[in-house]
Amino acid sequence: MKTLVNFIFIIALALNSFGQAKKPTIMVVPSDRLCISKGFSQTFDNQGTQETLPDYKKALQNDGDLRLVISKMSGMMADRGFPLKDLEQELKNLAQEAAESNMMTSSSSGSAISESPIDILKRTAKADIIMDLDFEIKRQGPNKYIVFTLNGLDAYTSKNVASASGAGQPSSAATPEILLEEAVLSYMDEFNGRLMTHFQDMFTNGREVKVMIKTFANAGISLEDDYDISGNTDMLSMHIEDWMANNTQGGRFNLSDGTANFMRFEQVRIATEIERNGKMRAQDTRMFVNELSKYLRTNCQIESKVYLRGLGEAWLIVGEK
Repeated sequence: MKTLVNFIFIIALALNSFGQAKKPTIMVVPSDRLCISKGFSQTFDNQGTQETLPDYKKALQNDGDLRLVISKMSGMMADRGFPLKDLEQELKNLAQEAAESNMMTSSSSGSAISESPIDILKRTAKADIIMDLDFEIKRQGPNKYIVFTLNGLDAYTSKNVASASGAGQPSSAATPEILLEEAVLSYMDEFNGRLMTHFQDMFTNGREVKVMIKTFANAGISLEDDYDISGNTDMLSMHIEDWMANNTQGGRFNLSDGTANFMRFEQVRIATEIERNGKMRAQDTRMFVNELSKYLRTNCQIESKVYLRGLGEAWLIVGEK
């Protein structure tokens, strides 16, 4: 078990190199396959299509080995100043919040709190790095052995930045967590190396995010309209592209698509921290796009709305607040 936890401690040491920048939060999550294969799932109708999703609450309540792994990791990280974001506790918080919202009413009219589908969607436990863990205990005669897959996923981009998989040696007496520790041991150096390479790239070249520019239908604004900024008259889309070039880390971004009504920027590299009010502060996707919103309001008198779509994607909808 110590080996499985130790590699996350090494990740924490790598994160410390980001100085005062926001430290990525880490959450260990059982894989979809693990949950669904053990019956820890829920099925719902999504506009006529039946979808099956993992039920993390049921998995944590019924799988003692899984709960033990997550608990051990959390304790080890907390002792060293890098607490893991606990999946079980986040699920409890969300359930409590939902219960309180359902019970709360207006003192004057008795009206319940209005909650849109977007509000419900936002009540999701978020983390920067998802440690996706999958394992299965198999038998070989009287002996048991374990096969595992461990993926480190950047929650901003959904990219797999590190992975390890393999099988342990058969044993007749070892417990599941010992089998897992022995199986993971020989793969950790390579796994940790890939994670540290990813963190170093993020520190040097900026965090990768996505930015979408949209227009409100009734605002009467097109991205092809001309605007004058400091004596330079050009289409609004070109002013936005110039701003991206001047404010991304090393000018790195990719305009993958665009029309008079929208622009899609991918592989946008933003600095992990920026100076604000004379102090260095951690920068996330929302803060980055909010600066673009201020730029358009100041220089073009265009109001806009910032909508954060997950950790690594933000929309700027121009024309109205």
